[in-house]
Amino acid sequence: MNIQDEEIEARLSAIVDSADDAIISNKFDGTITSWNNGAENIFRFSASEAINNHISIIVPQEFYEEQERIISQVRNGERIKHYETVRKTKDGNKIDISLIASPLRDSNTNVTGMSIIARDISVQKLLNEKQAVLSAIVNSSDDAIISKTLDGMIISWNPAAEKMFGFSESEAIGNNISIIIPPERLQEEQKILENIRKGLKTDHFRTVRIAKNKRKIKISLTVSPIKDQEGNIIGASKIARDISDQKLAEEKQATLAAIVSSSDDAIISKTLFGIITSWNQAANKMFGYTEAEVIGKHISIIIPPDRMDEETMIIENIRCGKKIKHFETVRIAKDGRKLNISLTVSPIRDKAGKIIGASKIARDITEKMQIEKQRLLYTEKLKQLNKYKDEFMAMASHELKTPLTIIKANLDIMDLKMQQDENLVFVQNTLKQVGKLNKLINDLLDISKIQAGKLELKLADFDMTDLLKEMIHNLQPTTEIKIHLKNTNDNLPAYGDRDRIGLVIINLLGNAIKYAPDSSEIKVGAIKSHDAIIVSIEDKGIGIPQEELANIFSRFYRVSGLTSTFAGSGIGLYIASEIISRHGGKIWAVSELTKGSTFYFSIPASTQNL
Repeated sequence: MNIQDEEIEARLSAIVDSADDAIISNKFDGTITSWNNGAENIFRFSASEAINNHISIIVPQEFYEEQERIISQVRNGERIKHYETVRKTKDGNKIDISLIASPLRDSNTNVTGMSIIARDISVQKLLNEKQAVLSAIVNSSDDAIISKTLDGMIISWNPAAEKMFGFSESEAIGNNISIIIPPERLQEEQKILENIRKGLKTDHFRTVRIAKNKRKIKISLTVSPIKDQEGNIIGASKIARDISDQKLAEEKQATLAAIVSSSDDAIISKTLFGIITSWNQAANKMFGYTEAEVIGKHISIIIPPDRMDEETMIIENIRCGKKIKHFETVRIAKDGRKLNISLTVSPIRDKAGKIIGASKIARDITEKMQIEKQRLLYTEKLKQLNKYKDEFMAMASHELKTPLTIIKANLDIMDLKMQQDENLVFVQNTLKQVGKLNKLINDLLDISKIQAGKLELKLADFDMTDLLKEMIHNLQPTTEIKIHLKNTNDNLPAYGDRDRIGLVIINLLGNAIKYAPDSSEIKVGAIKSHDAIIVSIEDKGIGIPQEELANIFSRFYRVSGLTSTFAGSGIGLYIASEIISRHGGKIWAVSELTKGSTFYFSIPASTQNL
């Protein structure tokens, strides 16, 4: 080798040793034959540790086949350029590299080995990924993100800026930023650019900008300097947010936070792995743990060991997007107390709709369960008392019926024999009171039958018009109020128990007479509507308050304020309602105070013509 060749070789060796890239040569059996300083810096093996060792010292096991493939290609005279792969360092760390593999030839151009130039691209790859992430963030951001030169020329314009201001990217880029600034606010832009040139950032500056359609938009503006690699300020980046939506969101968030904070229910959120991520004051009060004690802990700290399978079931449902409502279970407090709770669990989703956790609302129902238990006991006692009462009413009614019948019979005889006697009036008054007592006993008997489910109906076809005429005829002599049958067909076939329906009519007419003492007439009507006969009884009496109409058909109910003025037991309308109900019909009333009332009932129409 001559001096010139030695100089060239020395120069090449110096270049190889000073290169930042790893420059390695190896035989086709994998034996390393050269190893520069760049290789030492990247892979941490010294030259003495690497040379004569196998190339696999820097190849992860899962990349052995790839390495053999590279060797095979180079042996065939191929050159591999910029091949990105993974290698490992002496301490086992994996690094991303870009590889150039070339054949080494002897003086006869025979391929005798291979050279590898490897560049560590871990940082570059990280930067590329970071750049891709930043680009994705900019493009997907709901905020308008704009960059401009120090002269105000727009150089980037994201989709949110298009949506917010109405200018497309092609319309905006190359234009001055003043296209979105109202004339009266141009001085703001000068001030912002002065700050940018000084390296100052403008944070959350609230102002107004203008859209393509001239609509003014309230925004919050953040402006930051853009620097080149040498640190020189070359432009500005603007992030503009429509603060009308932000304020609405903030108010909503504040409202929700206040609701959660002030709620009497424990509100807890957790990840899909059961790790607690939020814990409100009510949860603190209910379970005894402070927020600091539970955040980051597993939800199992409040679940009894024998109920852990419930948590598995809950999480499975949450993962499927299912909400669990009012699940009654037991949880355990810090002091070991077991709590009866009602649990509602809902999925928590991110902006993309992906389920990322669960929100739990726990209500302590221990007291409620105790109240419910007491209510059930009370209900049972009440049922028993009602049973005793009904049995007593049935027994008393039957026992009273016999002596009352005898008394009435004797009074009837006395009435016949004392026609000319001046004391006849006392007998007649007594008979009238016996009649009232007899009606009350019959009503009590009917209630007993109703309660026992033994109120029998003798269903048959009958003419409703004939029945109304008969009831009016029976009652008219007892009152000076004229009872009119109005607008009613002579033939209205109905289907039901004629005698029981007659009792309903007598009861409603009796009430109309009683509660309309100053009225001149009572109107009675009946019509056929579809498959029903509807009867109406209208008076011009004292009327019923609207708030009490819903209760007048209840057993023993009396309209407030009438007890001292009008006698009554509160039984008649209840019995009438039960009779109509057992016919499959309806009974109702409309009324206005001082103007009167109209009572209606419906029963099935007959399918036969009488």
